[in-house]
Amino acid sequence: MTAFLRYLGVLNAALWLGAAVFLIIGLPALFSDELKNYLVPPKGPTIIGLAAQLVLARFFILQYCCGAVGLAHLALEWLYCGKPLLQRNLAILAVLIGLSLAGGLWMQPKLKNLHQQMYSAATKPAQDEAKLAFKAWHGASECGNLVMIGGLLIYLWRLSRPAGQARFGNLNLDKIRG
Repeated sequence: MTAFLRYLGVLNAALWLGAAVFLIIGLPALFSDELKNYLVPPKGPTIIGLAAQLVLARFFILQYCCGAVGLAHLALEWLYCGKPLLQRNLAILAVLIGLSLAGGLWMQPKLKNLHQQMYSAATKPAQDEAKLAFKAWHGASECGNLVMIGGLLIYLWRLSRPAGQARFGNLNLDKIRG
């Protein structure tokens, strides 16, 4: 059962990391020139933005699920296997869940609102103002995703190490002394 729990934790962290990496690598394909050429020019950016919002909504649901599975994994290892609850793993997981919640419940609705203003504002100055604000919020969102990827790499690395392994490997002084 311990091996299964460990496998479940590593699989969850890897899935979570893969989704975050996809957001950086795969989602920009929606904004490629190839796709823009297939869409009718006046509605093209609006449709692409809406498609990106749908992908992001599902991405954040996946993040919430992965965070919940991560918490359940730590709790099960602690309760069922008797492993000590590692404070660093819990802290990393708490930061990752916090970033997920901030991105999905705070930043994404703000970006969605600004996207609507960019394409439906009555005046050109209002559209330009919304575009500038959208760029700033989008940049902050991308920085948050990069921090998320870094945290997920650390979390995956910590979960994939064998339990009880020394930090820098086993140092056997008897073999060195001869």
